[in-house]
Amino acid sequence: MGKFRIGYVGFVPHPNFLETCAKDPALEVVHIPLEFSTGEAVQALSSCHGYYVMAARDEVPVPLHVHAELLGKLPNLLMAASYGAGYDTCSPEDCTEAGVLLINQAGGNAQGVAEHAVGMMLACLKRMPEAHAAMIAGTARNRATLLGRELRGRVVGLIGCGNVGARVTEIVKLAFGCRVIVCDPFLDAATIARSGAEKVAMAELLAQADVVSVHCPLTAATRGMINAAAFAAMKPGAVFVTTARGSIHDEVALLEALNSGQVASAGLDVWEVEPPPVDHPLLHHRAVIASQHTAGVTQESRANITKIAALAFSDVAAGRMPPRIVNPEVKARFGERYEAAFGVGLRQ
Repeated sequence: MGKFRIGYVGFVPHPNFLETCAKDPALEVVHIPLEFSTGEAVQALSSCHGYYVMAARDEVPVPLHVHAELLGKLPNLLMAASYGAGYDTCSPEDCTEAGVLLINQAGGNAQGVAEHAVGMMLACLKRMPEAHAAMIAGTARNRATLLGRELRGRVVGLIGCGNVGARVTEIVKLAFGCRVIVCDPFLDAATIARSGAEKVAMAELLAQADVVSVHCPLTAATRGMINAAAFAAMKPGAVFVTTARGSIHDEVALLEALNSGQVASAGLDVWEVEPPPVDHPLLHHRAVIASQHTAGVTQESRANITKIAALAFSDVAAGRMPPRIVNPEVKARFGERYEAAFGVGLRQ
């Protein structure tokens, strides 16, 4: 059996990926510079069995996103792995159609993202962005005009409760005694209860939550889900936080909700365009704390996600099905293609 070739474009999130791959003699890693033309990059990828692909859609050129057009040019590709939990640059449906296994690194950066989300909740409730803006503008006078609120005892509403949401639940319950309510169509009430939260409908969550925090993937169903109607349905003076994906919330609608006071403050780690343009009104709003999709960008999280990605490639190279499969319906077809490529069958 020959080596399992893995291509990546530009950079890897942490040296741990290359170091872990180097320990497996069955793997060969191919670096494709960002400076390559699309044609050159596709040519380099065409000999690869695996594609380690950036998860943030604005970091890798669109022609190198894992969609039908690219997949049609990569007949040897068996597996794509995103850099993180998200997979905006990959189409699960197109991968399945092509017989390509798609995996992510769900849970690998959960601690980093959860800490970031809770940090933004605290900053917004204590009105830190407004205080910062006032001091910069030279208008800071009476501290009572920045009267804040404490997180302790608040109702925290989570839209999505996977690995990150479960960790956020644990933090705010244990440290702050919060009641946590969750809207997640993929989890039943018993599963959510085991994490210490309560399953509710979206309408109930928006009406009751003092803090609304988004932790779901960007899909056709969630794109634009937090729109003007959703902001209007929130408890007046709610705090809105998102460390999930841009495009789930409507940025224009959020700006209007902030300006009207319907939403008191917002913590935004994700944007429609990343990074947002320097003149973006939300970036300059006094009640917004912003970051550049860095919730999971910690040394610990990146070391972890890159290691588990490398180990997933090692699993496949050794004939084992890896964990964290996004499109499990492709398994049978993927197994057939794997056997045709390497002459041995996969073990489940």
